[in-house]
Amino acid sequence: MPEKINVLLSEQVIKKRVAGLADEILSGSRPELLHVVFVLKGSFVFCADLVRELSRKGQAVNIDYIIAKSYLGTESTGTVKCKIDIDMAGKDILLVEDIVDTGNTMLKLRKKIAEMKPERLRLVTLLDKPERREVDIEPDYVGFEVEDRFLVGYGLDFDERYRELPYIGVISPQ
Repeated sequence: MPEKINVLLSEQVIKKRVAGLADEILSGSRPELLHVVFVLKGSFVFCADLVRELSRKGQAVNIDYIIAKSYLGTESTGTVKCKIDIDMAGKDILLVEDIVDTGNTMLKLRKKIAEMKPERLRLVTLLDKPERREVDIEPDYVGFEVEDRFLVGYGLDFDERYRELPYIGVISPQ
């Protein structure tokens, strides 16, 4: 059944907020090298735009990724699978996520990364759904707080579709 997508956050609104997030991240101490680690697949578009803003504002960055999966279709499976093959010891890590809802994925990733003894670990998410939170975790930087709706675009998908949309939309069956 085809889905209908209504624009929630336009390309222009997202671009402006990503620039603002870069300013917030840089307002504290600037490390010589910021290690930006994004969560595949959903945060790749957000990460690319954020890294360009950080670099444009003079921050040196190193980029890497981790793999985490907890969704099947539109529902969280309740099980978080992740793969981390990065040395994070002693580094200033900025973990980039597309969306935090239940918090289970971020909690697991934060614990695993903390075990690697980074110098500092901060979490930035483009979207936050605090009403869905099941665990005690809060991102350090939030692009937009959103209601509990299924969102697509700007890296977010529905069964691997719609990641390429330049905006974030609400998906609903027609």
